Amino acid sequence: MNNDIVSNEEIVQLARRNLKQGEWDYLVGASESETTMRRNRLAFDKLAFRPRVLMDVSNLDPSTKFLGQNLRIPVMLAPIGSLQTFHPDAGAASTKAAAEFGIMHVVSSVTEPSLEEIAKAVDYPKFFQLYIHGDWDWTKDMIKRIKDAGYSSLCITVDTDYLSRRERPLLSRYVPFTNRKYIDRLYQAAMTWDTIDKIKEVADLPIMLKGIATAEDAGIAIEHGVDVVWVSNHGGRQLDHGEGTMDMLTEIVDEVKGRAAIILDGGVQRGSDIAKAVALGADAVAIGKLQGWGLAADGAEGVKRVLEILEEELTIAMGLMGVTSIDKLGPDYITAAEHVTLPHEMSSWTNMPQNRLL
Repeated sequence: MNNDIVSNEEIVQLARRNLKQGEWDYLVGASESETTMRRNRLAFDKLAFRPRVLMDVSNLDPSTKFLGQNLRIPVMLAPIGSLQTFHPDAGAASTKAAAEFGIMHVVSSVTEPSLEEIAKAVDYPKFFQLYIHGDWDWTKDMIKRIKDAGYSSLCITVDTDYLSRRERPLLSRYVPFTNRKYIDRLYQAAMTWDTIDKIKEVADLPIMLKGIATAEDAGIAIEHGVDVVWVSNHGGRQLDHGEGTMDMLTEIVDEVKGRAAIILDGGVQRGSDIAKAVALGADAVAIGKLQGWGLAADGAEGVKRVLEILEEELTIAMGLMGVTSIDKLGPDYITAAEHVTLPHEMSSWTNMPQNRLL
């Protein structure tokens, strides 16, 4: 893919042309009324910038570090199941894109190819996300495989005790790859904080908890020695009628008080979204739908182009706010505002021939 693609809305349009209806519905849909998903976007749109002027912004640096790893921009590729839906190279393509661009891929435990094959796809640090789909012996075996393959951090998803009703693919009669074989979900439903303690002890890796939505749980995570609090509502694909993640962020940041790193996902579609999240206390954001759209558009090259456009948008936003580096962003650059766009899963882009691709 070349630089003829000038906006990520073109990536979205290419992805739509390449995906069948059910595959598209799996990627863009959310649970039940899709209220949580829309609130994710709305929460970004309700924030405005407070720019400073006459600052020397001739040199800008959007890079950062996360768990000791260099990130070209404060973005990671979120763990997505069934990436083979969007491109035959699946997780290996996302990992390749992340490595070539210079960020991290959090590899899903329910995507193809195997965790070992993805690890071998490129010699570059990567993180691994785990669903608990077996007993303690199964879990210990998975942790051993993860460590043997060289993953440098372990992410545990904690908001999937039950699988939600995602009605777009249901109405399309589309069954995602991850649902085509039996999984005993009661193991995930039976998880407690004691489970996290056991995993942390055996893994001896930095632990991320993905799916934290309240200050209360963020505080408990800190008490249990979690290294990364991942603010997430699964992109609106789990509990419907939840808050947007940007609406959750401030209370969680206030509770964490710098004792753990913070990732945020849910509705991140623009470089300005990255700037807003970092300004309010996130150390990095993660992208899901954008990653899927990039893969469906053109595999690893499509994902790289998504990231390049985000980088350009972020750098422009920083310069126009009078900020020369990511670590200089803070709450003083953000204020509440009225939203002007009705939120949906692609409402960040306003130039499409159709307002929304279904």
